[in-house]
Amino acid sequence: MSKTGEFSTKVHGYLDVVKNEETPLSAKVLLIAAVAYFLWPFDLIPDFIPIIGYLDDLIIVPLLIWLAFRQIEAEKQRRLVEQRHRDTLGFQVSSHINRN
Repeated sequence: MSKTGEFSTKVHGYLDVVKNEETPLSAKVLLIAAVAYFLWPFDLIPDFIPIIGYLDDLIIVPLLIWLAFRQIEAEKQRRLVEQRHRDTLGFQVSSHINRN
């Protein structure tokens, strides 16, 4: 697969994550910002400046993606704990047994 194909696959994958209902809003915003920043023709540091011009792309975009996926993972963990809690509620023995 060519580099363009790999890039396109990743962008579409990120957009699929954004469309998922379970993805937290903050993660959606970060992923959209990462893709937009990468595709936007203007940068914080212009690309025509040697070496430094590409550093912002190499730092900001992966950082935004990393932050987004950390939030997605945290939300997934929260939901797992919540589901486990719901699953075990029916099996808990009440400590307040009414003895007559």
